Amino acid sequence: MAYQKVTKTSYGGRLKNALGGVAMGFIMLIAGTILLFWNEGRTVKTTRMLKEANKACVELEDIASVNPDMNGKMIHASGLATTGDILTDGQFGVTVNAIKLIRGVEYYQWVEHQSTQTKDKVGGGQETVTTYTYTKEWVGSPQNSSYFEDPDYKGIDNDVLLNIQDEIWTARNVTFGAYKFPEGLIAQMNRCEPFTVSLEPEVVDQYEADFHKLAGAEKNDSYVHQDGNVLYLGTNPNNPSVGDVRVTYEKVVPGDVSILAVVNGDTFERYTAKNGYTLMSLVDGVVGMEGMFEGEHQSNKAISWLLRILGVLLIYFGFRGIFDIITALLKVLPFLGNIASLGVGLVAGVLALAWSLVVIAIGWIVYRPVLGVILLIVAAALIWFLAKKSKEKKALVDN
Repeated sequence: MAYQKVTKTSYGGRLKNALGGVAMGFIMLIAGTILLFWNEGRTVKTTRMLKEANKACVELEDIASVNPDMNGKMIHASGLATTGDILTDGQFGVTVNAIKLIRGVEYYQWVEHQSTQTKDKVGGGQETVTTYTYTKEWVGSPQNSSYFEDPDYKGIDNDVLLNIQDEIWTARNVTFGAYKFPEGLIAQMNRCEPFTVSLEPEVVDQYEADFHKLAGAEKNDSYVHQDGNVLYLGTNPNNPSVGDVRVTYEKVVPGDVSILAVVNGDTFERYTAKNGYTLMSLVDGVVGMEGMFEGEHQSNKAISWLLRILGVLLIYFGFRGIFDIITALLKVLPFLGNIASLGVGLVAGVLALAWSLVVIAIGWIVYRPVLGVILLIVAAALIWFLAKKSKEKKALVDN
């Protein structure tokens, strides 16, 4: 059965919270403005860097031997990246020859979920009902049940058999023909595949003994189960118990890759453009120079739009926070507050869009003048539209 907790906020308390929301609104407005302006500069500078790098880039066709003539040049190359390093998870004695060994850990736990419903009261007060429910599920970290709200679940046994962390082990020596990869390129190798686990018998025996002692279980209960790339710690993988642990292994193996970087002796370093922006890129498989640069441009555009959307949302919620004081004042009669909330949402939306376009336009005037002027015109039209609608509404009220 769900557990519910009811909290009541007075009209004065709501006004106090709304005033705090005004301050937070200004912070969000400033943060969104800075983010939008910075992002336009970042986008343009990254584009210019990529064009400069593309113009300077040459093909390193033979990686079998170090070519002194290529030293200091921006290059594109494709070939086999491999390593002789043996990576080890000391926790379980797991070893593998790979670029990376990746350990993911999950715990079977009681998990608290909550949902809230609010109801406005005549006089400006508010009642909030928070409903707490509890389920057993696999999660990425142990859950502290001492913070659960329901007294029936607060402090419930949520201990785990073994508390370990996700971990990634990375090879230090990765060769690319006669060349060596720096950490920056190794870090970009992420084509994973499952790695079959096979623990040494003495390791299994030690963990079995530890878990039996911890749980006080019968000697014939098995706690360590290996199945493909999964190491299951618990008595029954098909019927998990709270506290069971599931460890999953993956590896990044040697394979063909393509890179964009500057040759530095027998290794590589980042390309630095005139504007200070840098590039060192790796993709899996054999990809041509133009294909890699096109991918970088597409990535730049995607990041640019994600940051624009985030900036606009910050500005929108900033205006909402600033104007919601009006809603709070009118909540003394809930229906008036609801009408005001709709109006505030509309005004905040139009203002956020206009404000964002102005900020982006200013950024473009600095970096892309023609497009910036066009955006300013669009923003001015939005502001005019908002002012016109406001006057029309006032005229209707006066009549």
